[in-house]
This record gives sequence, structure tokens and C-alpha cells, in this order.
Amino acid sequence: MTTSTLGLLAGLLLTLAITTGGFVGLVLALLLGGVGYLVGGHVDGEFDLRSLSRGRRG
Repeated sequence: MTTSTLGLLAGLLLTLAITTGGFVGLVLALLLGGVGYLVGGHVDGEFDLRSLSRGRRG
């Protein structure tokens, strides 16, 4: 199991613990799960998040 997958699971579980359900809870779970996946992927070296924040230069 990669770090990005663990980050996804952690984000989803934390969201379930915080929310009580409903549509807003679903959207929040997807958002935090995606953020957890990206952060875990960055730690694993699968994604370079710094390149996204730099934008275009030149």
C-alpha cells in the first residue's frame, strides 16, 4: 500500500469522523480524500506539487 493510498484512506476516515453525513459530508469526504491522496503521492515522489504552484515563467 503506497503512501498516497494511505493518505486517501486517512482523509476519508477523518472526514467520516468529523461529519454526520448528507451531501456536504460527501463532498467534504471526496475533497479531503483527494487532498490526502495528493499529499501522500507527493511524499512518495509520484507527484510534484511544487510544479503546480509555480505556474508559467518566461
